[in-house]
Amino acid sequence: MTSKTDIPVYHYLDIGRLGRGEVVNLFLKDAGIEVHQARYPWDASWSQQSESLKKQGITRTGKVPSLEYKGRILTQHIPILRYLARDLQRYDGGTNWEKYHVDAVSDIYVDWRAKWVGYLMEASAEYKDQYVVEYYNLMAEYYSDYEGPYLLGEKITYVDFAIFQSMDNDERTGTLPVFYEPRNLETFPL
Repeated sequence: MTSKTDIPVYHYLDIGRLGRGEVVNLFLKDAGIEVHQARYPWDASWSQQSESLKKQGITRTGKVPSLEYKGRILTQHIPILRYLARDLQRYDGGTNWEKYHVDAVSDIYVDWRAKWVGYLMEASAEYKDQYVVEYYNLMAEYYSDYEGPYLLGEKITYVDFAIFQSMDNDERTGTLPVFYEPRNLETFPL
């Protein structure tokens, strides 16, 4: 039996499915990792809560997500996913070439996320009509390198969760390109 202290603690904002933390949340569920959720409101109290988390050593940056896992504190959503993939010895490429492929797409996703956050409240025409179109065309190129529903074909990787999240977030904010209709999200194998 697992004691309460053995259960990882996942710290994140209580903002629903938007944001960096949902990627980790989806991954944890798929991996079957039971966690205690510590959710924080995104309101006027967040600044004070953020400082408190820094003082407790839960996050160095004052940002979440953060995961207390096997006696360690993991921060930053993509490094959390990479760490868990390596720890579980799944959700990553099996060869150096496959790992490169996963990491390359991960870096492109990180660039998308930074741009998306900048346009969260109001997306520019350039973001909607040019940037995301180029992003999803690039994703289509990478995903066509292997046959199957995931980046590496039939093998799901940590970056597949991030790409799904980018599609979901763009769909929710009305910035998903027309050629990526929401029906694609319904058939995405996550």
